[in-house]
Amino acid sequence: MKRNPFHKLALLLYIHWLKIVLLVLLLLSIVWPMYALLQIDSYQRSYFLVLLSTMPIQSIVYAAVFIGFMYWLHYGGGSFSKLDKKRVKADTVKVKWDEVIGMEEAKQEAWEVVELLKDHAKVTKIGGKVLRGVLLSGPPGCGKTYLAKAIATESGLPFLSVSGSEFIEIFVGTGPARVRKIFKKAQLLAKVEGGCIIFIDELDAVGTSRGTDLGFGAQTERNNTVNELLVQMDGLESGQFNIIVIGATNANENVLDQALMRPGRLDRKIYVDRPGLRDRERLLQFYLAKVTADSGIDVARLARRTVYHTPADIENLVKEAALIATRNKHETITYKDLSEALERIDLGFKIKQKLAPDERRRVAYHETGHLITTYLLHPTDDVFKASIISRRGGTHGVVYHVPREELKLQSRDRLMANIKVSLAGYVAEKIKCGSTSDGVGSDFQHAMAIVQEMVWNLGMGTNGFVGNYQSLTGSWVFRSGSSGDYLSDRVKEKLNDEMQLILKQCVEEVDTLLRKEDGLLERFKDELLSKDELEYDEIEAIFAEYGKQRVLPAPESAPS
Repeated sequence: MKRNPFHKLALLLYIHWLKIVLLVLLLLSIVWPMYALLQIDSYQRSYFLVLLSTMPIQSIVYAAVFIGFMYWLHYGGGSFSKLDKKRVKADTVKVKWDEVIGMEEAKQEAWEVVELLKDHAKVTKIGGKVLRGVLLSGPPGCGKTYLAKAIATESGLPFLSVSGSEFIEIFVGTGPARVRKIFKKAQLLAKVEGGCIIFIDELDAVGTSRGTDLGFGAQTERNNTVNELLVQMDGLESGQFNIIVIGATNANENVLDQALMRPGRLDRKIYVDRPGLRDRERLLQFYLAKVTADSGIDVARLARRTVYHTPADIENLVKEAALIATRNKHETITYKDLSEALERIDLGFKIKQKLAPDERRRVAYHETGHLITTYLLHPTDDVFKASIISRRGGTHGVVYHVPREELKLQSRDRLMANIKVSLAGYVAEKIKCGSTSDGVGSDFQHAMAIVQEMVWNLGMGTNGFVGNYQSLTGSWVFRSGSSGDYLSDRVKEKLNDEMQLILKQCVEEVDTLLRKEDGLLERFKDELLSKDELEYDEIEAIFAEYGKQRVLPAPESAPS
C-alpha cells in the first residue's frame, strides 16, 4: 500500500506543532524588525541601530541597580531589615534598684550580672569567663522587663530593647538581617560607652527550636534567624565586646533552641516568680504611696487576698481602685474601694439584674452552702466575701475564697475539700428547696474534673489503682497505632465507678454538715437576702456568734 506523502507531513505537524509555532514566532521576531528597518529612511535606521546596540549595556546596569537595591534592603539598613532602635541611655531608663519589689531572689541573681557589667577585671583576674547572656523566665506580669531596665540603670550602660516578633517578617532574609543590624549597633555603642545591653523581649518568638520546613519556607526563615542569633552571640565572645544579651520569655524553656541555652550564650537563668506574702505587702505599700490612700487600709489583709497575683496585677488593682474612688466621689482610696476593685478584676462586673423572689432565695441557699462548707471543712482557704449579686458571665452569686499562702502542691485533703465546696451548693438547694437548678452545672464540671484527675492521673482513689491511666489513652507515646489504647473497658468502668464513689462520699459528708448546721444555714441565707453581700468581718462575726472555728492545719515541726 502506497503511503500518501501529505500523511507524513500531517503526522509531523501533529507531533511537533508547538516547536514549529515557536520557531515561526522566533523567525518573525527577527525578520519583522529587519524588514521594518529597511522600510524607513537611512537617518532613522541609524538611530534605531545605535539604540539597539546599547540595550545589552542597559540590561547590565539595570541588573546591577536591582541587585544593589536588594542588598541595601536586606543588609544595608533598608526598610526590610531596618530596626529603628535608638540608643537609650541608662540615666533615661530611671528604674532604680530599690524600686524593683517582689522578686528578692531574682534581684540577688541579677545583681551579680550588674557587677560583672561594671567590672570584668574581677572575673578575668582569676581566669573566669565573662557572662554573655541572661535568660529571664517566669509568668507574665512578674517584672522581667522591669528587672532588665534596673540592670541597665545600675550598670550605667546604654540599653537596646527589641521584641522577638520584630525579627520575623514575610520577606526572606529579613530576620537574619535585623539580627545583624541590632548587634552591629550594640558593638558600636560598646566601643564608645564601654558596654551595651541588648534586651530581647518575648524571646520565644525568635529563639524557638529549629525544625524541618514543612512547606512555604516559613520554618527555614525562622531557622536562619535562630542561626544568625547564635552566630552573633558567639561573635561577642570572639570580639571581646562588653555586651550582654538579656532575653525574657513567658514560655517554658524547653521551647527555646538548645544551642541558645548552652554556656557562652545564655549563661545565667533567672526565674522571676509571683511574689510571696511579704513581697505583696511591700508592693501594695509602694503603689498605694503613689496615690492618695486612706492610712487605715489593712494592707496585710489585702496581701492575703491577693494570693497568686503578680506585680502587674497589684498595680492594676490600685489603678482600678482609684477609678472606683473617683466614681464614688471619695477624696481618698479606701479599703472598700480596693476590695471592690479586686472583685471586679477577679470575678467580673456586677450586673443590675433582678431575680424573682424564689430564684433569689435559691441562690442565697446555694451560696450559703458554699460558704459554710469552705469555712468549716477547707484546710487551706479563707472566705473573704459572699454575694448574691449577678455578675458578668451569667453567675448570680459567688463565694470568694483564696488560700492563706501560696501552695505549690495539691494534697488529697485539699482536693477533697475543693470537691465538697463545689458540691455544697447542690446539696444546699436539695435540702432547702427540694430540687436543684441549672446553677449547679459549673460546680459539677469543676468537681468532676478534680475527681477525674485524682482517680485517673494521681492514684488518689480507694480501689487500689495506682498510676496515670490517662496517659494510656491520651498520649501518643503509649500507642502502637493511630487508634486504640491500652485500657480495657473493665478497667475504665472501675475507674469511673471510683469517681462516682468519691462524689457520693463528698455529697454525704456535706449533707451531714449542712443538716447539722441548719441554724447557720438559715442565718447566712437571711443575711444575704437582706444585704446582698457579706464581707470578711461580717462572716467571721456570725461564725463566732455560733461558736464555730475554722479547721486550721497543725504547724509542722522544724527539721532537726
